Amino acid sequence: MTPQELKNSILQLAIQGKLVEQRTEEGTAEELYQQIQAEKQRLIKEGKIKKEKPLPAITEAEKPFDIPESWKWVQLRSLVYSRGQMVPQSTFSYIDIGSIDNKNQTLNFEENIICADKAPSRARKIIEIGDILYSTVRPYLHNMCIIDKNFSCTPIASTGFAAMTCYTGVFNQFLFRYLMSPAFDSYANDTENAKGVAYPAINDDRLYRAIVPLPPLAEQKRIVAKIEELLPYIDRYEQAWSKLENFNKRFPTDMQKSILQMAIQGKLVEQRPEESTGEELYQQIQAEKQRLIKAGKIKKEKPLQEITEEEKPFDIPESWKWARWGSLSESIQYGYNAPAQAAGRIKMVRISDIQEGKVLWDSVPYCEISEDEIATYLLKENDILFARTGGTVGKSYIVKEVPDESIYAGYLIRTRYSSLLCPDYLKHFMDSQLYWIQLRNGTIATAQPNCNGQTLAKMIVPLPPLSEQKRIVAKLEEILPLCEKLK
Repeated sequence: MTPQELKNSILQLAIQGKLVEQRTEEGTAEELYQQIQAEKQRLIKEGKIKKEKPLPAITEAEKPFDIPESWKWVQLRSLVYSRGQMVPQSTFSYIDIGSIDNKNQTLNFEENIICADKAPSRARKIIEIGDILYSTVRPYLHNMCIIDKNFSCTPIASTGFAAMTCYTGVFNQFLFRYLMSPAFDSYANDTENAKGVAYPAINDDRLYRAIVPLPPLAEQKRIVAKIEELLPYIDRYEQAWSKLENFNKRFPTDMQKSILQMAIQGKLVEQRPEESTGEELYQQIQAEKQRLIKAGKIKKEKPLQEITEEEKPFDIPESWKWARWGSLSESIQYGYNAPAQAAGRIKMVRISDIQEGKVLWDSVPYCEISEDEIATYLLKENDILFARTGGTVGKSYIVKEVPDESIYAGYLIRTRYSSLLCPDYLKHFMDSQLYWIQLRNGTIATAQPNCNGQTLAKMIVPLPPLSEQKRIVAKLEEILPLCEKLK
């Protein structure tokens, strides 16, 4: 049950007479109703309110639920009256719909003092302390409050409110709680009552014809006291519920992060001595790179700095090795810049063509490129593409298939690495917190954040033996889908 559902449940119990007991010594609502009618007649005689047409009897079909025998169903217009309207003739304090904090149903009390000649046409309703303001525009938003503050100037409310003054026998706090209840919401927002599409509203006639369950005055006050007694517990429940909701929302992602962290720390699968070491693998990769350089297949690069102890963020198994990404890669290549075309020599994958880890090949455009440049930018299976700019900076994608001959666009970087490495292990590393921390440290913070190939080359990567890389990937592919199911 959500906190709002709990509040609604308590309000519903309250307005059905189930929150506090009934006491015979407190009289009946019928007796109270007659006192209210007597007060109403007195105010009419004094000219303070206008005489109205007799109200029609409330039918059984109109009553939404049962109430105690000592209570009475009455129309809202029987319980409240209006102080009337006026066009401001002097400086006044103006209360508009926006003056209400609809989360707490209180006034945002920064007094809005307006000169008469600047008065909005909707500033007309006369109000005083104790009156209830109820927004008839979009009533589902609960823009309502009880006036409980003194004003330095005469307060005037917008005609977008129903301004209600309670008769003596009606406790304004009780009526206010009823106006907040799901039962009244259902009435006010019913399509028969609330007209309009963009800004549904209920007119005064329909509003005041709403029926209200009326308890004796003493019971009204006891009901409000019980609600106020329960509110701190509801607030505590809301805090606990919010923490649980936040935890539940974060849990799958946090679990994924923890699993990836365990993977790159060597804690997800066991180490096996017969599988050699990360150092031996590293030396094999360097030997392969030297062979490719001599064969003219890749370019010789500047030596990367040795990894210092201060750079190592955590311990890894003895059989592993810390290595820089650049020392494991054969090339880190920026993409090709060309206008996208509906037809052309070859397809060109852009950042926008990669959605949720997949290339939307059907929407990939073409481009023009000279034949002698194609080899530099051609995509191959197991290439990793890396977004170097914009809102997706750092996002990576491993190319699993290339159905059409394709290159990649300039806002992407392609990294191609040794065949002695497991592609999916590297991709999982690029999903880990260690990768993202290093990326953020190397990202240039501008209106369009960007990261370059040097940042990627300098990144440190925990390197297990190849067989262990594959076992780590197999375990991740077994566990991570379970986390996805929790979302």
